[in-house]
Amino acid sequence: MRPPYPPSPERSAELRRRFAEEARSERPDLSTLCLLVGAEADRELDEAGLDAAQVELDRLAGLLPFRPGGSRAWAVALRELLGERMGFHGTPGDYQRLESSLLHEVLVRRRGLPILLSVVWMEVARRAGAPVYGVALPGHFVVGFGPDEGQVLADPFDGGRVLSGADAELLVVGATGTGVDPSMLRPADPLDVVLRILNNVRAWAAARPERSDVALWAVELSLLLPSHPARLRYERAQLLVRRGEFLGGALELEAYAEVVEAVDEVAAERVRGEAFAARAMLN
Repeated sequence: MRPPYPPSPERSAELRRRFAEEARSERPDLSTLCLLVGAEADRELDEAGLDAAQVELDRLAGLLPFRPGGSRAWAVALRELLGERMGFHGTPGDYQRLESSLLHEVLVRRRGLPILLSVVWMEVARRAGAPVYGVALPGHFVVGFGPDEGQVLADPFDGGRVLSGADAELLVVGATGTGVDPSMLRPADPLDVVLRILNNVRAWAAARPERSDVALWAVELSLLLPSHPARLRYERAQLLVRRGEFLGGALELEAYAEVVEAVDEVAAERVRGEAFAARAMLN
């Protein structure tokens, strides 16, 4: 399969405008934001492709039984449809593919990272009226159904397997070495889900220096979210310098130094030194 590459600058500018607008709306739509990420990654994903992905989510939701019952019944219905009948699941090899972080590709391949498969589960279940939400366990994203006292967890990466309390404990212990804290089981905010997806894209690109283009757009989309780590500005500056955009990188480094100076003068001075070195590369 060909690796995805970003669209033209004009198309990218329009996609980013829409991404920022959706992220700042009163109720950001998770599937729309994920598909705009996909369009920023893949120049082949046009407007018809964006619409087709939403139609596929609607189609899958229409295949669910009408109001199957309580939280566990919803989880089982999603497992039977998406995991067993449709074959959505993940494998260790999916962590090596950028497509595993792109919703439109996951809908076609029926494979992806835990968080993208969870997006499929959430968006299909939400359309069918299920009480569903994402649960950002450390190192492994899952979905939850129902209120806290009757919460049921399912693992889309494992085909939607319904998790017992011991199963969830093992997942968390494997990632952190400690047990489950109740705060880990809270519903994840859609914008936090999108930021975590973009973090995965950045991690994929970090292991592939030749794809600094991917790292750059992932950082720049993250910066469009209403809430994001300030250090992403520093990361963007470093990427610009690495890509030979020395003046832009220097300006970004200097702006970041201004932000950092209020809390860490030594770090600010170091960043200004990096900006000076970047400007020197122009000579």
